[in-house]
Amino acid sequence: MEQPADGLSPEQEQALAKARKRVIEAIGNNMDLYGITQSTGHLYGLLFFQNKPMTLDAMGEAMEMSKTSMSTGVRTLVDLKMVNKVWEKGSRKDLYEVELDWFQTFADFFSLKWRKALDINLHALRKSKSELLELAGRFPDNEQLQAQLKADVAKMDEAVRYYMWLDRLIESFETGDIFQFIPKDVKPPRE
Repeated sequence: MEQPADGLSPEQEQALAKARKRVIEAIGNNMDLYGITQSTGHLYGLLFFQNKPMTLDAMGEAMEMSKTSMSTGVRTLVDLKMVNKVWEKGSRKDLYEVELDWFQTFADFFSLKWRKALDINLHALRKSKSELLELAGRFPDNEQLQAQLKADVAKMDEAVRYYMWLDRLIESFETGDIFQFIPKDVKPPRE
């Protein structure tokens, strides 16, 4: 049996497409963990299997979606550092490729999302604690108020303690130190 010019028979192409489609669908179905829509997850899966960068037009054609939808999805993926905008000599159009290092993708995503939440929550806790301490100073003789303020400040201090731990965890993702504790490479169990 003679092989076609691209090296794959129709049967081989069909088997390859089926395996890829299964992975693309699984990725799309689980991208909600990243706060990403299923269609954007499918776009990520499409880019994952490309051996060269793609334009928005090519993505739209492959996904049968509008250029606007592709643009929105790609922007989301670029913002999360899951897709990179690349330059190619001779091309006037923007080109995009997937970040193949999934360890880095997760570390970047985790750091981006949790760093933002950490900053917002720490600011709120510190501001509220300051206000409560000021309130305690204005009414030192109100035992009921003092007891409630003391309890609230203790809860806030415990929350700050957690966020300071979380800050160190985020930093371990940002620096890559996390991989000293949980190595990237482990031997898979025998099947």
